[in-house]
Amino acid sequence: MKKKITLIIFFISNLFVGQSTINSFLKPSDTLQKSRVKLVAISETSIGIVTLVGLNQLWYADYPKSNFHYIDDNSEWLQMDKVGHFYSCYQMGRLGYESLHWAGLNRKQRLIYGSTIGLAFMTAVEVMDGYSSQWGFSIGDEIANISGTSFFIAQELIWKEQRIIPKFSFHTTPYASANSNQLGKNFQEQILKDYNGQTYWLSANVFSFTHSSFVPNWLNVAFGYGAEGMITGKESFVNTIFLPESQRYRKYYLSLDVDLTKISTKSHTLKTLFSIFNTIKIPAPALEFKGKGGIQFHYIYY
Repeated sequence: MKKKITLIIFFISNLFVGQSTINSFLKPSDTLQKSRVKLVAISETSIGIVTLVGLNQLWYADYPKSNFHYIDDNSEWLQMDKVGHFYSCYQMGRLGYESLHWAGLNRKQRLIYGSTIGLAFMTAVEVMDGYSSQWGFSIGDEIANISGTSFFIAQELIWKEQRIIPKFSFHTTPYASANSNQLGKNFQEQILKDYNGQTYWLSANVFSFTHSSFVPNWLNVAFGYGAEGMITGKESFVNTIFLPESQRYRKYYLSLDVDLTKISTKSHTLKTLFSIFNTIKIPAPALEFKGKGGIQFHYIYY
């Protein structure tokens, strides 16, 4: 979906900045550096404008404009799209917060101007949806956007750290071949569009809650949510021989994970990479609890 494309652009842009500088340049500043603030502001503004223009051409140009209107899509895709909005706003807000930390802004400024960048951008996309005849402004999407941003801010205010991190994992499924226009024609598209293969996680750091000397400070327990049997947003479908499931149902997971940002290193280059890749759940053994009934163990789940 277009919302996830914007998140990937944010990840790549931050990675490129890290790769083009030396280790000392990546070290967060203890004092305000106006040159860094300008760099962050120009970079994020440019990325935002380019992304909105690109989205307009890719997603909206082929459909007529309309008066601003709302849609109720809360029942679609077993709410997997809403969880995706939550995840996207959280992670974009986190990257915005850390970018301003690098520039030397104080904690209050980082919370106000950094952690809300995802909400501002995703709201702009929702407004564009509202003026397109193909879509519409979704109150459910906006609530998910606000929730993702609030989840980051609340942890900073309560714990002054992120103890519970939303993460993402993906595997290919046979469902995309049944409706490639909506679920993706290739692997790159399917990561964004095939909700059957997506899993969203809340990865909780064990040491942050227990402070036990017996627990590695990087060890997390992850709780996942996914769904299966979806060819379209709402409608059921007639099963064929290559589709494993025609019943739409939710899936819940329990697994182990790693908080990469807790791995000790003096390299700010590695810290930057760890921060970026900490958005992804590592492959690990997992228990799957099926919404239709039954439990399945996966030796490795991703």
